[in-house]
Amino acid sequence: MTNEQAYQMARSFPEFLAAVEAKKELWHALASRAPLFPEEVERVAAVPGSWRLLVIADDWCGDAVNTVPVVSRLVEAAPNLELRVVGREEVPDLMDRHLTAGARAIPVILLLDEDGEERGWWGPRPRELQDWFQRMGRDMAIEERYKEMRRWYARDRGATAVSEVAHLVTEAWRPSSPREPGRSLPDSSVEPGGSAPCPQAVPRGDATVHSFAPSMRR
Repeated sequence: MTNEQAYQMARSFPEFLAAVEAKKELWHALASRAPLFPEEVERVAAVPGSWRLLVIADDWCGDAVNTVPVVSRLVEAAPNLELRVVGREEVPDLMDRHLTAGARAIPVILLLDEDGEERGWWGPRPRELQDWFQRMGRDMAIEERYKEMRRWYARDRGATAVSEVAHLVTEAWRPSSPREPGRSLPDSSVEPGGSAPCPQAVPRGDATVHSFAPSMRR
């Protein structure tokens, strides 16, 4: 399946939100009060061209419910951005091209340009939270670990994820030397119905944001 095919079959965020079943109240609550970060809107709006975010996510995923609504808020305010959401099992081959430490960790946000070319991707968690998990979280009891993660998301209010996605967009336009996407260190993953909010992985370096070398557009 091509990026364009996946994007065309995906749903807008309002359509996705209307269909959620797992964590329904939480999804609607976070979507209704998702904050807007004007400085990030300004950064993204200054990037020439039109850009699309293809989000691979499912309603059961705790990381997705804390990330996707606030990124959608950014997209609503940025005139050069669109966003659609597709389920992980709907695009298995696309998902398998964006693994984190060999796991189908979500959410994953693909950045597509006007031609449907992938220019980079983000996921599955903000880098600061991943770094904390690597240093401390992995050794904690599961319930305590996820309690701390929920506290982190509540304090951050989506600011870090929005900043990292905005950075992905700005870097996609900026000329740079070719480089490989960041690699990840392995960790366990949990399928729907397990104890974890969603599959996990721990990044090394800048593995949260995978930027591909762009070409200058005119």
